[in-house]
Order: sequence, then C-alpha cells, then structure tokens
Amino acid sequence: MSLTVKGKITKILEVESGTSKAGKTWRKQTFVIDTGDQYNPEIAFSVFGDEKVEKLTKYNKVGQEVEVAFNVSSREYNGKYFHNLDAWKIQKVDEEAKPQEVSDESQDGLPF
Repeated sequence: MSLTVKGKITKILEVESGTSKAGKTWRKQTFVIDTGDQYNPEIAFSVFGDEKVEKLTKYNKVGQEVEVAFNVSSREYNGKYFHNLDAWKIQKVDEEAKPQEVSDESQDGLPF
C-alpha cells in the first residue's frame, strides 16, 4: 500500500545505527511532519539505509513544506504489533502548492 501526505517538517531526529544479526551495519533516520489537521496532526516517517539517510539530511530542513510518499508496514513481536511508515519519496512543495521533486546538481536526489 502506498500513500501520500503533505505537511511541514517539524523535527528531524538523530540518525540511529546498529549491526544486524548477520553482521551488517545499518542506519535509520526519523523525521516528523505536521499536516495541519485538527486531530493528530504530527506523523513520523522513517528512512532506512545510508543513501536515504544522506539524502534526507542533505535536502530537508525543519519548516520546509513537503509531500511524502510512503508505505505502511506492520510486524508482530511477542504478541504485539508495531507499525512503520517508510518514506520512499519526498518532494518539496512550493508556495503555489505545486510539488517539485527534490534533487541536487547531479539530479540524483529524492525519491529514494
């Protein structure tokens, strides 16, 4: 399932990292947007992997209006279910509410 939502970035949390059971290192970063909705306006998204983390920190700043495309996933652990909102595309939104894809000089920016 793929969904999109627009909002303003309110927080970019610290990068998390670790080592998997297979011995591979991993990096993950969470960011929060405020949709402006009356109820539950803040939504936290995650990006996973070195490339996505680098692109997030390079292009997105607190206060920036963005549109986020994401997947919803769930997993069970000890009889409880946990949900993830995994961002796979982020676009800047200009003042006229027209999405503009975020990219750098080499055109290798987001989407992830």
